[in-house]
Amino acid sequence: MTRQLHSWGRFPYAPQTGHGCSWAGEVTGVLDSVVAENSLTLPYGNGRSYGDSCLATSDQVVNMRSLDRFIQVDWQQGRVLAEAGVTLSEILAIAIPRGWFLSVTPGTQFATLGGAIANDVHGKNHHLRGTFGNHVLRFGLQRHGCPLLNCSGTENAELFAATIGGLGLTGVITWAEIQLMPIHSSQIESTVVRFANLAEFFSLSAELDQQHEYSVAWIDCLAKGSQSGRGVFIVGDHAPYGSLEVNERSKLSVPLVPPMSLINNFTLKGFNSAYWRAHPANRTRQRSSYEPFFYPLDRLLHWNRIYGRRGFQQYQCVIPDAAAEVAMAELLTAIANAGQGSFLAVLKRCGDAVSPGLLSFPLPGTSLALDFPQSASLAPLFVRLDAIVRAAGGRLYPAKDAHMTGSDFRQAYPAWEALEALRDPILMSRFWKRVTA
Repeated sequence: MTRQLHSWGRFPYAPQTGHGCSWAGEVTGVLDSVVAENSLTLPYGNGRSYGDSCLATSDQVVNMRSLDRFIQVDWQQGRVLAEAGVTLSEILAIAIPRGWFLSVTPGTQFATLGGAIANDVHGKNHHLRGTFGNHVLRFGLQRHGCPLLNCSGTENAELFAATIGGLGLTGVITWAEIQLMPIHSSQIESTVVRFANLAEFFSLSAELDQQHEYSVAWIDCLAKGSQSGRGVFIVGDHAPYGSLEVNERSKLSVPLVPPMSLINNFTLKGFNSAYWRAHPANRTRQRSSYEPFFYPLDRLLHWNRIYGRRGFQQYQCVIPDAAAEVAMAELLTAIANAGQGSFLAVLKRCGDAVSPGLLSFPLPGTSLALDFPQSASLAPLFVRLDAIVRAAGGRLYPAKDAHMTGSDFRQAYPAWEALEALRDPILMSRFWKRVTA
């Protein structure tokens, strides 16, 4: 039994007691035991969900991280079959030397395979390859009181669709098979250029996105006036030549949780200005290993601790193409005027690939993600941001959310009722209760 498991944002603060499984065959017994004592539970991966979607209402979760074995690999086809607790970094460690990479990866390699499916994560190449769910071939799903179900697009197809992006509510994923993408090198060739405002971002995105596998931008969310929306645009591709090496950079670590957040407006304003000016005004080619390109924050272990005991919230929304330019300008203006900045503000375009998941977050449009230290002043800012997103026909990302109203959720995700109908009755998260009650 493991105590004091948290969400990555540590808000809301609701420590979870984890009940571990050493073998896949133990999942049924652990479920029975936890339910007998607490009625409700939830599967828990590696705690990389930011808000309360990974927190059980009972505060008792089934800790899946120990199920970390590879079951079968096919290096001719690039297919990996592994237990749900395997992390993306562990998949990369065996796949890269053999010339394969994750078809889709989020901004951390420390998410588990089961968590990546349950949150239908997306990455810098959504405009070309869609979400993680687009590359899931099949998985095993353990529902309480039922035999293990094999789920795919043709077998138990309803549960397959509901589980991808289903936030761990349809059952416990015990294993999964995914399709990888071939690479010739673990190096990334990128083009970097800073831009002066939001209009320049959309112009660069329209020109460059379809020419490259990966595309993303950092935004200075504190900039105002004519500089509002300024940032750094980055596109990249796997290098056509070079070594197939797994990064083994030494990691730094935040050793403890400070009493107060180390992120504040004084540090942010200076950092954002310096960071923008540090990047080239003209398009510049660069070459790097894959870790700093995909996972810059992973080098600092426990980086979430820098936000202090109150934790932080991430605000991630996506706005449809038709309203994106106007709504993004309104969002950034509201954030800058509130003086509530983020040193990691990510802006990127999503494509029109349709995920097999019922509650997949991306839609054809533009996504904005920002981290805010938790404080009482966040609530009125989020009310303003939510109103902008709602009016634009956008939606928030459940895996990152800790505040979304039930009405906004149900309007943005009309398929929620189909998921609720397929939910395993013993599985209930604080998020699901909050938005569906």
